[in-house]
Parts: sequence; structure tokens; C-alpha cells
Amino acid sequence: MRLVSACLATIVLTAGAVWAQAAAQNGQSAVLRGLDKVNGQTQDLEIPVGGSAEIFGVIVSLMECRYPADNPTGDAYAYVTVRNPNDATVYFDGWMIASSPALNALDHSRYDIWVMRCNSV
Repeated sequence: MRLVSACLATIVLTAGAVWAQAAAQNGQSAVLRGLDKVNGQTQDLEIPVGGSAEIFGVIVSLMECRYPADNPTGDAYAYVTVRNPNDATVYFDGWMIASSPALNALDHSRYDIWVMRCNSV
């Protein structure tokens, strides 16, 4: 009985993962927002996939941006790298999720950067 339960659980989890992959679209760019925590200044920037931009003295690179196919404005998932331009120290390297910015956040003493949305054009 345990073997049957384990097999069913594997099938359900695998089917869910395949569905989740099929339900996402790749964006051409992402809009990110930066916050300087010292002076309260915010700045939005659009970065194309595979591109980089400077915001508040750090370099932000966008590797990939995905959004739900059935709700393009509902959420965004962006693979982002944030680094120091002077010594290439990496402050962040991973996925950021627009609907849950604190789930996997940039850990910097002065700046916050989070993904707002993906753009398809």
C-alpha cells in the first residue's frame, strides 16, 4: 500500500511540475524597482533579458523573466544577479518573485531591488 501511495504522490507532483512549466511564458524584459533606504529615493528600470543596467551604484543583470500565461499582469518570476561594479562582489543571484518580494530578497545594507513585472514586447 505504501508503494502505491508513493507512486501516486510522484505522479501527482510530476504532473503539477509539468503543468506549472507549461503555464509560464517567457518575457522579453523585466521592470525592476530599486529603493535607496537612506534617502527614500525609488527608481524603476526596464532591463532586457540577457542585459544589465546600473541602479544606485550596483549592476543588475537579468537572465530570465517568466509570467503566468493566463494572467500576464498577475505575477512575475525573474532570475536576477546584483553585483558591485568595482570588485564584482555578488550581492544577490537567484529568482525574485513579484508577488512575494521578501521570499528571496536582496540582502544589502542600503539598497532594496525587487521585480515588478515582465514585459512580452
